[in-house]
Amino acid sequence: MVYYGTTDVGKKRTANQDTFTVKEYPGGVTLAVVCDGMGGANGGATASSLAVSSFVDHIDGYADLLSGMSPEPEGTRENAISIPAVLENAVSAANLAVYAKSVSDPELEGMGTTLVSVLATDEYIFAVNVGDSRMYLIDRNGIRQITRDHSYVQHLIDLGRLSPRKARTARNKNIITRAVGTEETVRADVFRIEKKSAEDGGPTYALLCTDGLSNMAEPEEIAGIVAVRESADVDSLKKSAEDLIKLANDRGGADNITAVILAY
Repeated sequence: MVYYGTTDVGKKRTANQDTFTVKEYPGGVTLAVVCDGMGGANGGATASSLAVSSFVDHIDGYADLLSGMSPEPEGTRENAISIPAVLENAVSAANLAVYAKSVSDPELEGMGTTLVSVLATDEYIFAVNVGDSRMYLIDRNGIRQITRDHSYVQHLIDLGRLSPRKARTARNKNIITRAVGTEETVRADVFRIEKKSAEDGGPTYALLCTDGLSNMAEPEEIAGIVAVRESADVDSLKKSAEDLIKLANDRGGADNITAVILAY
């Protein structure tokens, strides 16, 4: 698997509160995580950075076991731990770290962050999210949003009171209903996608991004940038990620922008 990630402050913000990292583990396992902090410049940056480091630290504890873990939520053997459980527990660890820091430091009170992560094995891609940072899956057939936003706007869409297209410009689009670190506990959503071979139609791309990108571009525009290239090497992913950042900035760059692309 090849990957590339980048982040940009955008055109309107003075500080970048997004944090991301990508890490490889034994057995061909790759982890990527993206967080978009909130709670003022200091609070948002602290929350996203702490969430990423705490999340990854928890995954590190299973580094040598990940490639052989069960893909099922409850495992396949008695007392066996599964990848979905590890991801959920990693989110809980990140949540506790951010929450504890926020209640111990008055200047950081109320801080929190979104979190979206992908863990890719030989057979599957797992995604986990809290908030409105997204994971898309892109191939020659188009683009699919795998994660589901935890936001007030998504709630209105679910009720049939707002269309997805109008949601992009909704006045309250930045209100999220679930975040890491704002409360003592948080519930994450976990998704599993079976990987297909590149022989089935070219490379497949997993894109993690913050709302600084998704609020500025239609999914089809994102897919057009990411999937336009025949090869999936680091140079092509770098160009795609940079073009996504440029697109968001050309549209106004209203927020910090992060894009992490993994290809197989």
